[in-house]
Amino acid sequence: MNGSGAHEAAPLGRFLTIADIAETLNISASQAYGLVRSGELPAIKVGAAGHWRVERTVLESYIDAKYEENRRHGLWNQSEFADIPELSIGPR
Repeated sequence: MNGSGAHEAAPLGRFLTIADIAETLNISASQAYGLVRSGELPAIKVGAAGHWRVERTVLESYIDAKYEENRRHGLWNQSEFADIPELSIGPR
């Protein structure tokens, strides 16, 4: 507790659960599970039941990479080559 009497949230540990990931990314647990199962978001299974865990730094890197991906996509769309269909990088 600090001097103001307010409780500070304890920092989360090194590894995050699927629920933690879902909350951080503001998505459903099934969407977070899909990111892990597809390998888009690297994770490990721990324990006898094989619960998925994502290292906090891995999630932060994933978020940074998504920002970079969106930035590059925006720059591409502004480029002189964006109107050439053969070079288009739209949804697949």
